[in-house]
Amino acid sequence: MKIIQLFLLCPLLGLMACHQNESVNEEQTVRPKIPVEVVSVESGSVSNNLELTATSIYLRRNIVTVPIAAFITKVNTHLGERVAKGQVLYELQTKERRALGNDLSGVDPSLKNFGMISVKASASGIISTFDKQQPGEYVLEGTPLCTIAESSALAFQVNVPYEFSDIVKPGKKCMLTLPDRTHQPATITTPLTSMNAASQTQTLLAKPDENLFLPENLIAKVEVSRGIEGNKQILPKQCVLSDEMMKEFWVMKLINDSTAVKVQVEPGNKNTKTIEILSPVFKPADRIISTGNYGLPDTALVSVTPKN
Repeated sequence: MKIIQLFLLCPLLGLMACHQNESVNEEQTVRPKIPVEVVSVESGSVSNNLELTATSIYLRRNIVTVPIAAFITKVNTHLGERVAKGQVLYELQTKERRALGNDLSGVDPSLKNFGMISVKASASGIISTFDKQQPGEYVLEGTPLCTIAESSALAFQVNVPYEFSDIVKPGKKCMLTLPDRTHQPATITTPLTSMNAASQTQTLLAKPDENLFLPENLIAKVEVSRGIEGNKQILPKQCVLSDEMMKEFWVMKLINDSTAVKVQVEPGNKNTKTIEILSPVFKPADRIISTGNYGLPDTALVSVTPKN
């Protein structure tokens, strides 16, 4: 009797095993594909400029003083005015000339300009202080009249973290971006000897390549190139993935229409949108996943969807 039962159970077990195999095959065949979008590698470079802030300062100021005790008869300038070297700023009259009156030319033509003094600008620049501006005022010899901030001595103080001292150094070219969004080329010059103890920054001077008339304490942006740009492999930034320690970087590359594999890469310069790939060298026809790549395992099944 038992033998007969065994014969009856064998076909039943066989049918159950076949059914289980079919179920496993069905699960494998219905394995979902991750929808992704792909891009190709482009050629170009990513700007990797070091951005710092700077403040305008005039390194030289010429104080215009009274050459001899006299009365101010005319003021030809005002605070903030741009003046040129040799421009007449003040006209003075000595007390002797005032005492003799204005009819000296009728008595002796050679005395026409006696006691009349013209005070001229010793350099081109901007009137930064205006000490005497009232005609008729009597001033003593050596009295300051105004101060000229020399336009040729305009510079920008740049606070540079010491870790970037090998990049921002004397003779290095840079670009100044003013608040009105204009750009002015400049050159880094001699650094100052002291450092900020709290922030560990060193102050260097950026000298504009051309004379500018700008107010003092103007804040500008300074861009210094870290290196030479060239043609490199460029990908959207979201194509490159990394581990938690930011030590390993990779992309997901399609090897056919439905399979993506993990490829280790060495990234270069990057900005908010793009990143350079230094190695390996990809082919123009290679397809790199740009959307849907996060969390994909190596050798993942994907479905490429067209971009909108």
